[in-house]
Amino acid sequence: MKVLKFGGTSVGSAKRFQEVARLITAEKQNIVVLSAMSGTTNSLVEIAGYLYSRNQDGARDTIASLHAKYNGVINELLTQPESVKKAQTYIDGIFKALSEITKEPFGDIQERIILSKGELMSTFLMTTYLEEQGVNVKLLPALSFMRTDAQGEPDLEAIKVLLNQLLEKEKGADLYITQGYICMNARDEVDNLKRGGSDYSACLIGAATGADEIQIWTDIDGLHNNDPRVVEKTSAVRHLHFDEAAELAYFGAKILHPTCILPARYANIPVRLLNTLEPEAPGTLIDSVPDTGVIKAVAAKDNIVAIKIKSSRMLLAHGFLRKVFEIFETYRTPIDMICTSEVGVSLTIDDTRYLSEIVHDLKKYGTVSVDLDMCIVCVVGDMDWANCGFESKVMNALKSIPVRMVSYGGSNYNISLLVREEDKVATLRSLSQTLFG
Repeated sequence: MKVLKFGGTSVGSAKRFQEVARLITAEKQNIVVLSAMSGTTNSLVEIAGYLYSRNQDGARDTIASLHAKYNGVINELLTQPESVKKAQTYIDGIFKALSEITKEPFGDIQERIILSKGELMSTFLMTTYLEEQGVNVKLLPALSFMRTDAQGEPDLEAIKVLLNQLLEKEKGADLYITQGYICMNARDEVDNLKRGGSDYSACLIGAATGADEIQIWTDIDGLHNNDPRVVEKTSAVRHLHFDEAAELAYFGAKILHPTCILPARYANIPVRLLNTLEPEAPGTLIDSVPDTGVIKAVAAKDNIVAIKIKSSRMLLAHGFLRKVFEIFETYRTPIDMICTSEVGVSLTIDDTRYLSEIVHDLKKYGTVSVDLDMCIVCVVGDMDWANCGFESKVMNALKSIPVRMVSYGGSNYNISLLVREEDKVATLRSLSQTLFG
């Protein structure tokens, strides 16, 4: 069994639905995870925004516009009257529920219910289309097996038990369809795995079922060795180790959700990144097999803030770093990079919600300075310290670019560099030229 995940652009129109249907019916006994149609989640977020602002008219206008879009897809996608009626009844029910929410007091629970509707609609339409084509397909409701615990993390054991019970109940189907992104939380409320969570759903399902392979289908031919939006002549990386993929995802490679690789890595299930527009292309394979002596790719993470705490008391001071880290723990703010010296510590964050409070508390221990509008550039590959010359090759590419911080040695798979956002494009291009020719 394989798990195949398709993103919003892959099911962005009736024609795309049909193209995906041809891909997923080529093999039997697979589980297909679908995102919402492209643009749907943005519209649902817009509806929620209007309701938070108590602008019911704005919400109703957006609901009506989105409803009309889905009516058009139904009429283009389906041909048999009974299929059209079935889909229309379901979609009308979804939009009636959305309209009812506009009449109620609005809060987080209602917002999460609204955001779940996109995946529910895309999977119902795909299932209905496949049934019309004579495919023996079963719809597996993600809300019946995808669970998070009290900390908001996936409950892996519950997912495994519930999903396998559902598959046993529905055994005999040639194909299974389910929703990405959405789940039920520990309070038995509709919730989600955050933006990009469909990738996460696919890897959780793959781990729970012991799948042979997890495929992430997008509109890009695998993960590229640099950002093709700003660097010319990038190329797809054909193979990555799990740790290399995790580093690239965390530090800016948009094709992957940062946490999605973890379940596949723990279960040792290969992940393949493929292109719906070029289904024959090899894409990128991610597994546990290392490639030695190779630099693979470069990625960049924007909107970084650098914080420097300088204290003459730090010299041989017991517990200084613990006190610094406790401040970030108090405000639940993760640290990306860190460098230390005898008299200070520099670190970076990308979550600035509590920046002023963090700076205020850090001033108890020394002089604090803040650099805004920074960017982390991550070079990924076999960065073992025994590989002579790799770090100098990276630094030589940046000989004309100011580098605020360098992090090397914390991982065998990356060198991270902090530069100004205004220098990001020059940094990426210079690294691409030096490392990949």
